[in-house]
Amino acid sequence: AIPQYFFRYDPDRGRWVANILMEGFLTTIRLSIWTTIFATLIGVVMGMLRVSRSLFKRLVSGTYVELTRNLPPLVLIFIFYFFVSDQILPALGVEAFIRSADDKTQALMTFLFARPSLFTAFISALITLSIFEGAYITEIVRSGIQSIETGQWEAADSLGLSKWQRMRLVILPQAIQRILPPLAGQFISTIKDSAIVSVISIQELTFQGMELMSTTYFTFEIWITITAMYLILTLSCSLGIAKLEGYLRKSAA
Repeated sequence: AIPQYFFRYDPDRGRWVANILMEGFLTTIRLSIWTTIFATLIGVVMGMLRVSRSLFKRLVSGTYVELTRNLPPLVLIFIFYFFVSDQILPALGVEAFIRSADDKTQALMTFLFARPSLFTAFISALITLSIFEGAYITEIVRSGIQSIETGQWEAADSLGLSKWQRMRLVILPQAIQRILPPLAGQFISTIKDSAIVSVISIQELTFQGMELMSTTYFTFEIWITITAMYLILTLSCSLGIAKLEGYLRKSAA
C-alpha cells in the first residue's frame, strides 16, 4: 500500500509526479540545503566576531550563541513563526508579491522553496533553523580559527598584513580544512532537526507522514518507511563526509 504514495500519475500533465511522501522528502532536502547555506553565513560571521579583539563584538556573538543554544528549538520556531510569518513578511508584502507573480516565477519559487500558499511559513522555518544551527556553526568556526598555531598568526603580523588580509590569506585557508568535516556533520544534524518544523505545518517528510497516517491508519508501515527515507538521506551524507575527510587528510599529508 505504501509505494503509491511516492509517485502518482497525473493525467493532466501526462506523466508521473511526486506524491505526498516524495513531496515531503524533497521539501526536507530543500529546507536542509537552504538552512545550511544561511546558517553557515551566520556562523562564519559570528565565529569571526567570537575571536575578535573587540570586547563588544565578542559580547554580541557570545550572547547570540548562549541564548540560542540554551533555548528549546520548539520555542524559537513558534516565536519566529508568529513574528516573521504573521507580522514581518506580510508587512513587507512578500506573500502578496508571490501570489501576484507570473506562473514561471511561482514555478521557480515552488521548485526552490515551497508553494506560494506555504512560502511565508517556509521562510519562517528557514530563518528559525538557520539561527538555531548557526549558533553551533559559530562554535565550529571559532574553534577552527583558534586551533591555528600561534606561529601562523605571528608570521602574518611580521609580514605587515592587515587584520582582514591576515584572516583571509593566512588563517582562514588553514582553518577551513579543519572546519569542513564538522561542518558537514552539522548538515546531517540539520536534516534531522528539520523534522521539528512539522509543528508549524511545513510539509516536510515528518509532517506528510503524520498526515498520511491520520488518513490511512498505516501507522507502523508509514513510520518505518519514513525512517528508511531519513536513513537513506543521512547515510548518503555520512558516506560523502567520510570521503571528504579522506581527501582532506591526503591533501594535508
